Amino acid sequence: MITVTIFKDSEQAKRGIEVKGHAGYAEAGSDIICAAVSALTLNTLNSLEAFTKDDFLGEVNEESGKLMIFFSSAMSSKSSLLMESLVLGLQNIADAYGDEYIKIRFKEV
Repeated sequence: MITVTIFKDSEQAKRGIEVKGHAGYAEAGSDIICAAVSALTLNTLNSLEAFTKDDFLGEVNEESGKLMIFFSSAMSSKSSLLMESLVLGLQNIADAYGDEYIKIRFKEV
């Protein structure tokens, strides 16, 4: 199962995300849920680097299926929009396939 933790501040702004695990929907290399989550998260990380100047920590480990993005300071409106878009996409995947394969939780930081 893929576990997604979305970190929010007291004003409900998305401050970071941690994605861990593998969906187990199909064999490695054929798992459409893992592929969709990977595409969304990696594209968001790349977009944050390419289109914003915000400081954030990003980490990717392909073996464990872990990706982490965390903002250490205030976020621009571009970063906020990218994070909201990422969460929307992940929630759509969870709605379509269920929490047997992807579970999303929110945590206040």
